[in-house]
Amino acid sequence: MRNISPVWKGLLLLVIAGAIGYGIGLGLDALISGALNTSGPVGAAFAILFAVTAFFFGIYGYRGITRGLVYQVVGTLLGALLITGIRALMGLDNIFGVYLFSEPAWVVGALVGVVSFLFGVGVVHDWVQWSRGIDTPEHHADEPGWEKYFGVSLDHKVIGIQYTITALVLIAIGGTFAMIFRTELAASQLQFLTTELRLFNQTGPQIYNTLMSLHGIIMIISILLGISGIMNYAVPFLVGAQDMAFPRLNAFAYWVSVPASVLMLLSLVLGGFDTGWTGYPPLSARAPVGMQMFFLGVFTAGWSSILGSLNVIATVVRLRAKGMSAMRLPILVWASVATSIIALTATQLIGLSFQLVMFQRLFGMPFFDAARGGNPVLFQHLFWFYSHPAVYVFVLPGLGVISELLPVFVRKPLFGYRWVAMSSLGIALVGFTVWAHHMFTSGMNEYLRVPFMYSTLLVAVPTGVKFFSWVATMWGGKIETPTPMLFVLGAIIVFLMGGLTGPPNAAIALDLHLHDTYWVVGHFHDTIFGGFVFPFFAAIYYWFPKATGRRMNEFWGKVHFWMMTPSFFVLTLGMMLIGLRGMRRRIVDYDPALGFDFAQLIMTIGGYLIALSVLIFIINLFHSIKHGEKAEGNLWNSRSPEWQVPSPMPVHNYDVPFEVVGEPYDYGLKDSKYVEFSPNGQKHIEFTTEPEVQPHRH
Repeated sequence: MRNISPVWKGLLLLVIAGAIGYGIGLGLDALISGALNTSGPVGAAFAILFAVTAFFFGIYGYRGITRGLVYQVVGTLLGALLITGIRALMGLDNIFGVYLFSEPAWVVGALVGVVSFLFGVGVVHDWVQWSRGIDTPEHHADEPGWEKYFGVSLDHKVIGIQYTITALVLIAIGGTFAMIFRTELAASQLQFLTTELRLFNQTGPQIYNTLMSLHGIIMIISILLGISGIMNYAVPFLVGAQDMAFPRLNAFAYWVSVPASVLMLLSLVLGGFDTGWTGYPPLSARAPVGMQMFFLGVFTAGWSSILGSLNVIATVVRLRAKGMSAMRLPILVWASVATSIIALTATQLIGLSFQLVMFQRLFGMPFFDAARGGNPVLFQHLFWFYSHPAVYVFVLPGLGVISELLPVFVRKPLFGYRWVAMSSLGIALVGFTVWAHHMFTSGMNEYLRVPFMYSTLLVAVPTGVKFFSWVATMWGGKIETPTPMLFVLGAIIVFLMGGLTGPPNAAIALDLHLHDTYWVVGHFHDTIFGGFVFPFFAAIYYWFPKATGRRMNEFWGKVHFWMMTPSFFVLTLGMMLIGLRGMRRRIVDYDPALGFDFAQLIMTIGGYLIALSVLIFIINLFHSIKHGEKAEGNLWNSRSPEWQVPSPMPVHNYDVPFEVVGEPYDYGLKDSKYVEFSPNGQKHIEFTTEPEVQPHRH
């Protein structure tokens, strides 16, 4: 095994451990239930947990993420066994359930598993030491090479890359789920997700419901992690900071998202759920145990979002370089602050709404049970008060990336800088007043509809400011089109499609007919792809040389763009077309007499081409890390401070601090300068090996 590469060793152990875990799960299930269920959930759950843990063991050994996953598995089992033992001592019937443990045991076990993971991975080590009165080094040296990405690092650049890679993994998983059910939808009638299919105690249509629901929420979590990746990586060096304001909290915010992702995937095998990504009761109050894993996964991921946003705001407020006043901040920093304000103040609401349904299931509390005085519409108010502003959490950093990169490749100042900066805050603030446009068909009080219609239409104003700025910036510019710029242009066009298809959903009379049709699905995909996915790819292509010292292959980058963009238009325009003709969303089958078969087939082909283009991107990404063309100096001829220092970025970003002496986007103006590095500046301290212990000042 010593001569085998870590990746192949990990894959080999994945297969072996998966088979062992499957056998253990089958044996336990047979022991408890008295029957051998080869297509049941227990064997699959153990197989997934064992396989993933073994894979990382093969790559990284028993430390970092591997130890965290082992702790999570053991913690989950101990927590579940504890509740099972208590229920047995209380003399309760059915101490075991269909999914091996009872629902309360799974919930407590999952929570214990999350906490156990955090201890196992080592992200709380320093805090534990401080609580015991033991000093720890102020800085911790990272492991050399790629291994540092599998363990706890306090470097914001490492954490940003960890977020980004995790987001790409989840995008691949969520996209795979989409291609499975998109293949089923390619023709009317049931193709392979039939009622005879049995998997994880679910029939084919139930599997469709679960995959469709998981596709939505996994993609949303991946977007949250992706924007955290952009903000964590870029914001500190854009403002001239050595790191984030709270490096240990930053690491904690990332690592708590890993067990959350495991719980989300565990929901697939523990019976799944059929509610869509919104988790509406009363369906969510009756769904299998997988529903609880979904709730806990989102609830835990919310911690990451809240803590990360707090860190971004503190970093921008307290750690800006000399001379960097509010109106000299890069636009991406303004967008990150606006995003963080939303995430910090609204994420609690989705956590609360899911927690109340959890309590209703576990303790019989009738929060949303209309038969016992509860109100299901209250859940929708709580849920959407976060989940619509969350759309701006998704897109504001992407719009910031567009404004950040556009002047670089147009070689002109950003038009209307102050208006663009304020428009991000305007979108964030107005975004809190629009949530109920998702509820026009819910039966809420009619007098609320009109104010929410107007507030929703009002969001178009600050968003329009950005579009006018982008068009005016490009007007008369010397446009260059390397791969990052192609994705910026694609983002503008696709997001414009999302923006133009939004107002019909805000108009009450139209929404009553469009609601829950594929029109809404097409609109949402345009908004998210234009507002996040295209800018996310642009940001990766743009800052990849800064992270690695090499650039990604331009040819394959352009193949990625030109394959994905037209395919995406085919997919979303097809969605809106059949939506206008009456195709409902979230259904596994449709009547052939409706005439949707050809459109669904073309949309499925478009979906596969998008998946192929993303696969090309991923191969290009990992191949370029070692074999990409070396990128030295200011590759994009940017004014931004990070491009004035060598690539990859030094450990503490800037050996010599800089002072802001001009405007950030004065491209093409003679003798203009944004930052100036002091020749006599005090160098930051860099540690290439483990430094001497510097006592932490409590």
